[in-house]
Amino acid sequence: MAYTLEEFCADTRSAIQSKKGADAHETVRQNLEKLLSNEDFVAKNCGPDAEPGIRTIYRDEDTDFNVLVHVYPEGKKGPPHDHGTSWAVYGQAAEYTDMTGWRRLDKGTGTENAEIEPVSTVRLEPGMAGKFEVGEIHSIEFPAGARFVRVTGTDLDAIPTLRFDPQAGTAAVGSRL
Repeated sequence: MAYTLEEFCADTRSAIQSKKGADAHETVRQNLEKLLSNEDFVAKNCGPDAEPGIRTIYRDEDTDFNVLVHVYPEGKKGPPHDHGTSWAVYGQAAEYTDMTGWRRLDKGTGTENAEIEPVSTVRLEPGMAGKFEVGEIHSIEFPAGARFVRVTGTDLDAIPTLRFDPQAGTAAVGSRL
């Protein structure tokens, strides 16, 4: 029997409640890959008939994690950003996403002197998932037709996050990407 969204959400809740930080998020990442192997889940939520845009398909009342589906008819290159006090796990459903990790050179934490440089890029193919811990800076780039599932530790619209401009060496408090 295929691993379902309901099982994934129960397992995510359990991991967050029983493990700490990166260990819990690694369990979420592994389980998201398992969920992405469920062809019915992917077809329903990320298939050709899926509604374009970003939509929340689950929000956990006990632990506050969110499961979102991203469906993009057009390609996109997002700016480097963080998720504030939240972590995130991205799981690829269709096409691919190039995920670049960045680091601050200025040792700062706010918007002043936000000099950053790329340190690594990983391509997520369908069925693969990657994670970013609290405060990790990353950017994403994907082609038209890309679709992925993102799990966040909280509603990112409710917390401050940073968007970075590598050329200007600045950051600004941002909103949803």
